Amino acid sequence: MSTPDPAPSARGAEFGRRLGVPVVHGLYRPRTLGAWKVPATGPLIFAVNHSNFADGPLLMGSSPRPVHFLIKKEMFRGPMGAFLNGLGQLSIDRESADRAAVTRALKVLDGGGVLGIFPEGTRGEGDFASLRSGLAYFAVRSGAPVVPVAVLGSAGARSRLIPGLPPLRTRIDLVFGEPFEAGDHSGRRTRRAMDEATVRIQKRLAAHLENARRLTRR
Repeated sequence: MSTPDPAPSARGAEFGRRLGVPVVHGLYRPRTLGAWKVPATGPLIFAVNHSNFADGPLLMGSSPRPVHFLIKKEMFRGPMGAFLNGLGQLSIDRESADRAAVTRALKVLDGGGVLGIFPEGTRGEGDFASLRSGLAYFAVRSGAPVVPVAVLGSAGARSRLIPGLPPLRTRIDLVFGEPFEAGDHSGRRTRRAMDEATVRIQKRLAAHLENARRLTRR
């Protein structure tokens, strides 16, 4: 008989948040806007645009609540895997239907935690122009509200000291939006319902990103 996957560590995610605060503020100049909009309790999904490897750690160190991110399984190799697991982060195979990852992510939401998702699936322009269906599934399946998060300033120039990351002391804005429900209250979980939810989500995320750019003048 197989042993069920344990629920991701809520304590680990909280430790990751506390660890991330001094690290993020020591390396960069993050500015957090709209954090007061984030519900203090209850299940929640952060939908984050993604243009740099640093986006996840930046949010972990700036969020008012600990976050369990879905992270590609390739990042869980060797000692890094033990570290990420200890911080309550979730490994997912992006090339297949990873049922174990889905189950563990739903456990986060069932337990009233925060699930972090990059709905574009991978790093790119970070403009929410193309979304995968995973975010809609988790939002509709759990009923958890979605909070759009725009990370602005991490794209573009790269550090010579730390390849792939923004230059040290770069000002980066993290803008939290209003929570919203992705479902249509019908209870449907069909392919069509997921597609419709994805369209609704894309419109809300794109509008939030536009407002965030206007607010930060980026």
